[in-house]
Parts: sequence; structure tokens; C-alpha cells
Amino acid sequence: MKLENIKPNLQLSGIEKNQVVRVVSVEPAGDQAVTIYYKTTDGRLSERMLFRADEANLLPADVGRPWAFDAAGADFKLAVEAYRINLAYLFDPMMAVHTSNVVPLPHQITAVYESMLPKQPLRYLLADDPGAGKTIMAGLLIRELTIRADAKRVMIVAPGSLVEQWQEELFEKFGLDFCPFSRPLENQIISSNPFEEIDFLIVRLDQLSRDEELQNKLKNTYWDLIVVDEAHKMSANYYGNKLNTTKRFRLGQLLGSVTRHFLLMTATPHNGKDEDFQVFLSLLDSDRFYGRAKASAHKIDVSDIMRRMVKEELLNFDGTKLFPERKAYAVNYKLSDLEVALYHNVTEYVKEEMNKADHLDGKRKGTVGFALTALQRRLASSPEAIYQSLKRRHKKLKNRVEEEKLHQRGERLSEVLLTNQDVPEEIWDADDNLAAEDYENLEETLVDQSTAAQTIQELEAEIEILKNLEEQAKQVVHSGQDRKWEELSCLLQDTPEMRDVNGRQRKIIIFSEHKDTINYLTDKIRGLLGISSAVVVIHGGVKRDERRKVQELFRNDKDVRVLASDRSQGPSSRSHHGDRDPQRNHGVFE
Repeated sequence: MKLENIKPNLQLSGIEKNQVVRVVSVEPAGDQAVTIYYKTTDGRLSERMLFRADEANLLPADVGRPWAFDAAGADFKLAVEAYRINLAYLFDPMMAVHTSNVVPLPHQITAVYESMLPKQPLRYLLADDPGAGKTIMAGLLIRELTIRADAKRVMIVAPGSLVEQWQEELFEKFGLDFCPFSRPLENQIISSNPFEEIDFLIVRLDQLSRDEELQNKLKNTYWDLIVVDEAHKMSANYYGNKLNTTKRFRLGQLLGSVTRHFLLMTATPHNGKDEDFQVFLSLLDSDRFYGRAKASAHKIDVSDIMRRMVKEELLNFDGTKLFPERKAYAVNYKLSDLEVALYHNVTEYVKEEMNKADHLDGKRKGTVGFALTALQRRLASSPEAIYQSLKRRHKKLKNRVEEEKLHQRGERLSEVLLTNQDVPEEIWDADDNLAAEDYENLEETLVDQSTAAQTIQELEAEIEILKNLEEQAKQVVHSGQDRKWEELSCLLQDTPEMRDVNGRQRKIIIFSEHKDTINYLTDKIRGLLGISSAVVVIHGGVKRDERRKVQELFRNDKDVRVLASDRSQGPSSRSHHGDRDPQRNHGVFE
């Protein structure tokens, strides 16, 4: 648009940003410039001097309104809906409930909207009983804070065995896409600091508490909300007048210092000692709970920073109790003579090896003790479990003797090298800190290979004992004398409570610690019921997608009657309320 062509009443764009203006008058200012007076769409009168360089930006506009209704209706509706959702929390005080794939219970709603959201900043301990759905409450809180633009960076800290469950539930129920921390993830990030670049992160509690390098990276970041699951693990205690802190407790102090909102969740907040409980609460408020609790002091009121509801207090909306009354019965039975002999001999073997382990040094002592304890548990689980364990252990140690002799390493044995498996520092807590499959592999490796023998001669003597025990366990298995299975078989067939009004077998979860026992029981129950498809199985080695399919099949297929599950999967099959306790809906064995 040439400067000479600008006339009064001309509609021009390029004068005001995103507007069409109307020229009122024009005053030439030599050959290279003009001063124009114009009106904007809101009626404001302005002036501006234009130069030849501005000609490229000037365009004549059609006479009429500077807007029109000729855009795509679907696009307009989408934009309006996005703006409505952005402001919806101003009009809907429970927006997270209405935009999530959950049907929250009364105690979950009151926890989020009455106890936690009004607190700014939030420093809170959620200590409801197991089965109350604390994960659901945390998800609602996160969802509500993100909708209100009050939380853009959120981190979940949980035991390793619960990381996948947190990720699944937050995505499926709340549409929150959290990224689990891992070493490969750290290496993929340019800055190598995922705490800085990832806004929604899930971290393993022990991985973070033991790694000072990760903690140094965390110190340089700040979060809107950090949620810690199983927070009682971050405990400390007094020994005399000295406070003994753990790596987990010091991590809790660090987490509290780098976040505005801090939520701790546990079903066991109090270990019976008031001074330890006060130290734990100092993670939320170090000033208020500083020092040691005195026996003469009045009981500290924690109602403003903690909520605990037991199962008897949890209700549905109609006022009925959420959890039905439970009646648990232990079935006593007498072992057969063959089983008694095997039990006695394996127990003596474990005791003897435990005594040898007491003379070992350092980490190996704990590793051998863990392996022998696991072997004893398998003895109590089933004849099949102890037989398979003794068989594998006998074979592994025998191969090791042959390797030692082949390489002529001398009389003393070298340390056991665990292939692709690092032994955790706190091995007795490994079932909480490792993923189900990793823990299963770790336990099996240690049971198969860890030994207190320090010389080849000692190892050969142990192998001879294992050979005899393996043969004895084999006889028990082939004899068919398994008293525990006989009792379970009677329960499944002869107990009236195991049948519905139509005489049909009720659904039941059979839960064992060991995969060998699971496989053994699965074959037995399928033979008893006569229908192979009536029994489905979950164990630590089952991948996430397949596990989800099996759970849905068990819940919804009327022909699937039995779910056989190991300890890593059975209790963690949550209902839509976040219940990790399968006894709420089904029976549990072992």
C-alpha cells in the first residue's frame, strides 16, 4: 500500500496489531512520510507517522466488521470448551472427581476436599487403614492441583515394587502421565538430570536414598508436590539420648526441603514409641516437632497435619459399612510320616548352615542367612517347592565344585558371583524395594547358589547332604502324601461356603509365596475341577499387559473360578477403590 493512496475513511490493517482501523485524516510530511489519524475498533482515536518502510506492512481491508462468523464451527466449539475447562474449577469445587475415571467414596472425598486442599502449603500425613484407597486420594489431590494450576511439577516416591502400580493407576484413573525414573532415562536426558527436566516423575525410594549423586541433582530442583508412599520406612529412632537417623529418613528431610506441598502416606505411622513418632512428624514440621517427646508432656495434637481412619469407620454413601465382617479360620492338619521326616532333616540342615554363616564376615553373612531362610519358607510352602529348590541348589553347587577344581583355585572357595544380579544392601527389605520379577529372580539365585562353605571339602560335604535331601523330597512328592493339599481339596469340594445358592463353585484367590507351589497347585486344581480354563495364574514373571488381562478375565468371566497368584501379585490386585487387599472380595490361601 503506497503512502499516496492512503485516504480518509480507508480501512487499513498493519497499523494496530490484529486490528483493522479506519483512517480519519491524512497529513503529508514530505515525500517519504505521512501522518495519519485513525480510529480503532473500540472507537479510540490515535495518530501515527508512517514511512516508506511501513508500506510493506499496510494492506487495505474490506469495508465492514473486522470479525466474521465464517470459521469452522467445530474449531470454535473446541476452543470454547478448552477455555471452559480451564476455568471450570472456579464453578465446580470437585472438578477432579468429575474428570477422573473413579467413583470415590465418602472418606476419600473428605480427605482431599476437607482435610488436604484447604491447607496452603500442604504438609500432611495420610494414615488411613490398608484398603482405604490412599492412592485414589493422592490421585484426586494431584488432579485437582493441576486443574487449578497449583501444581505443575509433581514427584511420587514409592517402594520399587509399587512403582508400576502407581504409574498404571494414575494414568488409567486420572489421565496423569508419570514417568518412572531409571538409569537409561537419566542417560537419555541432555542435562542428565531428570529431576530438572521431567515434571511428572516416579522414583524408587531406596534407589534415591542410597545414591548421593541423585540426591545432589534433586537438591538443585524445586517441586510443587511430592507424595511419599509407605512413608513409615523413612523412620528414625532414639537410642538413649542419641537420635539414630537412616538414609531414608535423611532423604525425607531432603524431599521436604525441595517442595511446597508434601504428602506422606502410610497405614502404620506409629511404632508404639511416642519419641519415634515425633521424629517422624518432624519431616512435616521440623520446628513444631523438634527434639524428643517427653513422657510428662501432654499428648501432641496432630489432627491438623494427620488423618487416620480404621476400616470400621469407612462407610458407603448409604451409610452401610464399606468392609463386610471378616471371619478368618486357620485349618490345622497333621503331616504324614514322610513329610515329618523331610521337615526335620531340612530344618537340621538349615540350622547347621546358619551356624556356619554366623562365622562369615560382611555382606556374605546376610546373603547366606537370607538364602537359608527362604529355603525354610519353601519347605513350609509345599513338597514340590522344597523339592525343586533342593534340586536346583544341589545342581548349582555341584557345578561350582567342578568349576573350582577345573580352574585349580586352591582349597578356599572364591566369592559367589551372581550373574546380572546385584545383591541389595538391605536384602531383608528387598521384597518391598524390588519389582516383583526382580525379587523373584534374586531370591531364586541366592537360594540356588549362596553357601556358607569356605573350602571345597566343606562344599562337597554340603552337596552330599543336599543329594540325600533331594532324594527324600522326591519320594514325598511322588508318594502323593501332601496333607496341606488334601485339606485344600476338601475345602474346595466339601465346604458349603465355597458354593453359591446354585451349587456353583465360588471365585477364590489361592495365594502362595513361591512360583513352584503356584504351578503345583494349578495342576492339582485343574485336575480336581476337570476344566483347565477355570484356573488362571499370575506371578512375578507375568508382564504388565498380560497380568491385566488375567485380572479382567478372573473378574468378569463366570467360567474362571480360581486365580492362583504369588505374593507379589495377589495382594496388589487393587479394586477401583485402590484396595491392595484381595481378601475384601475373595478368599485367600497360604
